[in-house]
Amino acid sequence: MPGGDVSDLDKNRALVDWLRYQLRYAESRVRELEAAERRERRRAERARAEQSWKIQPQRSNESALLHRGGCALYEAPMGFVNRREALIALADPDIRACAVCRPETGLREGARAVP
Repeated sequence: MPGGDVSDLDKNRALVDWLRYQLRYAESRVRELEAAERRERRRAERARAEQSWKIQPQRSNESALLHRGGCALYEAPMGFVNRREALIALADPDIRACAVCRPETGLREGARAVP
């Protein structure tokens, strides 16, 4: 390095260091964005579940149960039912409402408005 000039080797080492820094930053940002996306997806799923219902199938001597979508007493392996289907389920004598999450609350008041 005569005269204080920076050699090509030193320039390229500095460039490699800078690019490694940029890559670490970009990877970190991608991880943050992926985590935010997962949180948003979970929030949207919870909101959808709260606006839905689920039916727990009948077991041996017990009746089938209607639950709110967010009820933790029964994790539905399949999809949710909508308001109309929940009203039909409540009218079925073989299906009872869960005593914990009380899915009938809010359904009965607007029952006339549902076709």
